[in-house]
Amino acid sequence: MLAEHAKIVQMISLADEVNGRKKLQKMVYILKKMAFPFVEKYELHMYGPYSEELTLRVEELCEMGFLDETCTDKGSYVQYTYHATEDGLKFSETGDAPKQSLAPCISKLNGQSSRFLELVSTLLYFDHLERAEQIEKVRIVKNKLNFSDEEMDAAFEFITEMAACAAA
Repeated sequence: MLAEHAKIVQMISLADEVNGRKKLQKMVYILKKMAFPFVEKYELHMYGPYSEELTLRVEELCEMGFLDETCTDKGSYVQYTYHATEDGLKFSETGDAPKQSLAPCISKLNGQSSRFLELVSTLLYFDHLERAEQIEKVRIVKNKLNFSDEEMDAAFEFITEMAACAAA
């Protein structure tokens, strides 16, 4: 059970920090879709794929002192930032060593906006469909975000880059 917790701490420590709960959710989902060994179950939610299991694990890791969650008031919302603590870094060593390509993939993900990762993860949620059908589904479930054709193309290009990164 705690091996799955260790993977989350490893991921956050390799990122240095993750800004935002939504971003953390999307990063783990995309890594899972790229065949990294994350086991959290996801379902489609308001902001794309969401895992209640991941939310609970992160809360537990914060309570155990392995992750530090910082809240910053941004006026209309609160920004959560996650860091691995010293104890968390020691704890993460109890898990299996991460695949060599994990760090560069995390870096690529962490460099993207939450909005873009929401698009990428939602496209991946429908990856069993043809490209045109994926786009159609995203335009239906994310109609308020008005993703442009250019954003869709960029997201598919990013998915290809991530697959290459994961395979390295």
